[in-house]
Amino acid sequence: MSSQHQNHTSEVPAVGADSPFRQEHAARDEAPQFVLPLVVRIEKAEPPARTDALETAARAVLVLLTDERSHGEGEWAEAVRDWQDARIRKVVRRARGAEWRKAGTLPGITVHGDMAEVRVFPPVPLDGWPKELAKLQVSGTDLDDPAPAPPAAPGTAVLWLNPELEMSAGKTMAQAGHAAQLAWWELTAAERAAWQDSGFRLAVRTAPRERWAELSGSGLPVVRDAGFTEIAPGSATVVADHPSLRTRLTDDLPR
Repeated sequence: MSSQHQNHTSEVPAVGADSPFRQEHAARDEAPQFVLPLVVRIEKAEPPARTDALETAARAVLVLLTDERSHGEGEWAEAVRDWQDARIRKVVRRARGAEWRKAGTLPGITVHGDMAEVRVFPPVPLDGWPKELAKLQVSGTDLDDPAPAPPAAPGTAVLWLNPELEMSAGKTMAQAGHAAQLAWWELTAAERAAWQDSGFRLAVRTAPRERWAELSGSGLPVVRDAGFTEIAPGSATVVADHPSLRTRLTDDLPR
């Protein structure tokens, strides 16, 4: 995953100060590669709705980033730093029954949606997955919505999916997580605190086809996929439309 978002040169470090996109891409690619594992619970009898799973996965990424174990001298801090210094890869696997219960014994955080459950784990080396997670399937994460998702509530961060791309639910969950993370990097400390206090309120929606060009060219963070699976390298997959970022863009327009 990469982003077309341009680096900021402001001397004030609050906005995006921890964004790896401030560094040279070559240096990031030379760093050891880590991956963030996410496991979605998909029981045969009661699979979650697709949109619910997408939103829960995006929030799970933010919950891990803000967990005290991910900062300072926390037990996950070094792994999180190593992961964010390279490509922010995410892989979503599915589990049910005993597999889900075993995954729950590993250090991580389970995030609940309306019905969806997603467990996020601290980053692991690309080739160093715990055996309990390595054996879980990546395929088979196809999910459906029983009804069209309603419009996002006013003031909600919206992660807009590219209407031209076909992606599995698992792939889309990872892309939504990327978008939430890009938005997080660009927020000030106060904006981050407000989002966290809201429980990381967000919505994942497919952009109207007639709006995609405007959204992807607006200056909001755009996820561009590395092309490891399913879609072509460089494909724009999601736009992170956080209210604070949109307000900032509007304020920067010439008057």
